[in-house]
Amino acid sequence: MTHFENISVIGAGAWGTALAMNAHLAGRRVNMWTRQANIAAGLSAGNGNLTYLPGITLPPIPASTDMTGLEEADAILAVIPAQHMRESLTKAAGYIGPGTPVILCSKGIEQNSLKLMTDVLAETVPHAVPAVLSGPSFAHDVARNLPTAVTLACEDEALGRMLASAIGRPTFRPYWTHDLIGAEIGGAIKNVLAIACGITEGMQLGKSAHAALISRGFAEMQRLAVALGAEEKTLSGLCGLGDLVLTCSSVQSRNMSFGKALGEGKKSKEILASRTSVTEGVATTPALLKLADQHGVELPICKAVGTILSGKQSVQEAIADLLSRPFKDEI
Repeated sequence: MTHFENISVIGAGAWGTALAMNAHLAGRRVNMWTRQANIAAGLSAGNGNLTYLPGITLPPIPASTDMTGLEEADAILAVIPAQHMRESLTKAAGYIGPGTPVILCSKGIEQNSLKLMTDVLAETVPHAVPAVLSGPSFAHDVARNLPTAVTLACEDEALGRMLASAIGRPTFRPYWTHDLIGAEIGGAIKNVLAIACGITEGMQLGKSAHAALISRGFAEMQRLAVALGAEEKTLSGLCGLGDLVLTCSSVQSRNMSFGKALGEGKKSKEILASRTSVTEGVATTPALLKLADQHGVELPICKAVGTILSGKQSVQEAIADLLSRPFKDEI
């Protein structure tokens, strides 16, 4: 038996909705919070989430624009875009009981502070217990009950395993680790690298270039994670290599499809204006580069993405700079 029967989900985008449905099917009592009254009404009535998860049939899931429902939660899934996490957690803090696990499900770095989401949680809801959910997982796959495996990071092993049991199902398999930083950094940097892989796809640079970006991007991920205190082996798992391979291999990824559009000659503002969902890698890139500079870590692929997004270089110029770098040892 799990001690976590009541699960609240903060955020009703595609990923938040898919995770809420999964928890419901796992036998938990679920309620959701969203800013958008029309989405709350649709979810509660069993009409699905037509804005962020169209085409997916959902059971009725109680949803509201009122955070008071969080008071009954045994555990909370925080599924808000990284740049809005602080604001939402600040509003939620008074409704979250002492010792309540808050599972952070967003992948990014706060732009202004360069903080990870666990740092943001510690500053806004210090009485909560942090956990991180990350790994190779598309919202539509989870919502369609397709097999998915993820990392669930929690410093307390017993608690982490109970949380995994509460939300785990045969088709949604959480693997526990104690390494919060490793889980967070893997999820953040892979979005930036997916933009790079999308650019190679848009410019038709070939599968060899694509594979090189994934493997060299993985090296960048490991370097930064270790510099921040993560364990290198964590990045070889689902939250690092697994998430990197998925996000960099399919235009179903918002970040890769964004990069593909850049490679095809479209402008960043034009691409973002056509989207309803957040492309996390765009906001994460400048924060990631500043964080790397602070720790003396070189991230040439991520830096190239940054110069393109900032307008300092064209796509062609950034690629030429990468290809003219000195030859060096692989390891």
